[in-house]
Amino acid sequence: MTTTDQQPIGSPFSFSSTAEDVTAGLDLSGRTAVVTGGYSGLGLETARALSAAGARVIVPARRPDTARAALRHTAGCEVVPMDLADLDSVRAAAALIAGSSPSLDLLLAVAGVMATPQRRVGPGWEGQFAANHLGHFALACELYPLLAAAPGGARVVVNSSAGHALTDIRWHDPHFRTGYDKWLAYGQSKTANVLFAVHLDALGRTDGVRAFALHPGKIITGLQREMTLQEQIDRGWVDEHGTVVGADFKTPSQGAATGLWAATSPLLADRGGLYVEDCEVAHLAGPADPMDDGGVRRYAVDPDAAARLWGLSLAATGATPIGR
Repeated sequence: MTTTDQQPIGSPFSFSSTAEDVTAGLDLSGRTAVVTGGYSGLGLETARALSAAGARVIVPARRPDTARAALRHTAGCEVVPMDLADLDSVRAAAALIAGSSPSLDLLLAVAGVMATPQRRVGPGWEGQFAANHLGHFALACELYPLLAAAPGGARVVVNSSAGHALTDIRWHDPHFRTGYDKWLAYGQSKTANVLFAVHLDALGRTDGVRAFALHPGKIITGLQREMTLQEQIDRGWVDEHGTVVGADFKTPSQGAATGLWAATSPLLADRGGLYVEDCEVAHLAGPADPMDDGGVRRYAVDPDAAARLWGLSLAATGATPIGR
């Protein structure tokens, strides 16, 4: 991918498209998908849509019983225990998946946390960076042999956010050893999601593994669970009853549409390493452009930064290297 590839390609879908719109007429029979966070919010909408299209859907879940209850009416879904903030748990989940699947067609990294109080996990990692990036990084590395074995090629789709515009990677202090800010920590983790997709695509394309990152749009889901109601009111998202009043908010089905489009659209065949939004390849945003105007910051798709973050993540997680 080069930055010249980061421009719209004429998708027939848009901001208002739903998961059902994107998957209408799609036959995923015989395909296997892993959807993290696939039992609530956008992940649940994603799992339901893939299942309805005929895919076998595996949902790694920190709360397996809750996941099974949420998916009880969704055919073709299986749950495996996994906590993204616990690398031993990630490896165990990957082993379970590998034990039941000779190949993997889709990996959708939908799970995430946002604007959490300061938490340290593992060897002292900042919690949002660990859950949103390092956990998914380790999972993708563990599952890579299955992705590379997919007969028709595989796609990895990572939920990022317009929040990546808040900050580049804090190379000097990625774990906020000094001066924690919950929004900068969130923004850094979302930039990491984009850079991860950029370098995974560079490594995986010769094996038929392509990767994309996305902004799903503004949606009220469980992602806001660690924000107070007053914080959400102050930001103009909801009223005092929790009803969405903010402009340009999507429904969960509309929010899931872009990830499903990235995972399945024939327009993206032979493409990868791209950031997408509103079911379309996003434009490059300028450094002073408002976050709500969309697009992706240049630092988030920089291949050198992506390679640097990949090396940092390998060192941190001890994951198995991919490709060359």
